[in-house]
Amino acid sequence: MRELQGKVAFVSAGVSGLGLGIAKALAHAGVRLALSYRNSAHRDAAAEWFAATGHPAPLMIQLDVQDRSAFAAAAIQVERHFGKVHLLVNNAGVSVFGPTDTATYADYDWIMGVNFGGVVNGLVSFLPRIKAHGEGGHVVNVASMAAYLSGPQAGIYTASKFAVRGLTESLRYNLAPHDIGVSLMCPGLTRTNAWNSALRRPEAFGDSGLGPVDPAQLQTFGGAFELGMDPDEVGRKTVEGIRENRAVIFSHPEFADDFREIYEASVAALPVEPVPEGRAHIERLRREANRAAADGRVIGLDDLT
Repeated sequence: MRELQGKVAFVSAGVSGLGLGIAKALAHAGVRLALSYRNSAHRDAAAEWFAATGHPAPLMIQLDVQDRSAFAAAAIQVERHFGKVHLLVNNAGVSVFGPTDTATYADYDWIMGVNFGGVVNGLVSFLPRIKAHGEGGHVVNVASMAAYLSGPQAGIYTASKFAVRGLTESLRYNLAPHDIGVSLMCPGLTRTNAWNSALRRPEAFGDSGLGPVDPAQLQTFGGAFELGMDPDEVGRKTVEGIRENRAVIFSHPEFADDFREIYEASVAALPVEPVPEGRAHIERLRREANRAAADGRVIGLDDLT
């Protein structure tokens, strides 16, 4: 069980929606916070909550998570302000939908740049600092159930979340020897404003092939988000997962049928035929190396052959 009292956390996009839900739960756990923001109104509303509840005011940092130099500067600012940082929550993301077969480079660059590139920038900026103080820590990469479930209207979004999932699962092995836990956080439908991301698309990525944005249609789609889980509840479940160093944090229970279907279809797709001993041996080594890495051993290429 990880002790969080007195630790320092950086949460990207931490002033509204799920990011604020996570920030609130961390504050209740006694964590000192640095939160990034894009919207000053959301920043001010978040600051009011912290003041009203008696929690210490977070360090607020304006940040575009696609901006590598700005992310690096943010990491320096957090370390100078607090002395060190222990927890990194890569939460920023955009939810954009449309037919993947008509997507342009701009669609890929924007969605992947925020949802995957933002995670990469957070890791590169903060991990050396977390490792350097030797006190351990934790990384949460917020993905989505789209990291497991694909659909016809969310191809690039799904690709970005699958990428975050693969990166996070591998990173957990790498950081175990440093006593730094890593969790993939996959929320389901949550009551946030994520549905209107397309209305906030930067001009630099304006050449979209996903079709014109219909605000009325988008507003109707956004009504589904009102049925979602309260972001504060998702935040509490996220902090529980950090305390328990869970590899995967699921907040919503309604996906058992989907996982069962994926498992059964995957197993059924495997050929039923003998496996040569040489190949079987290599896969046994891979499994053993993964178990050893999870236990905190550094794994090299020699362990895999």
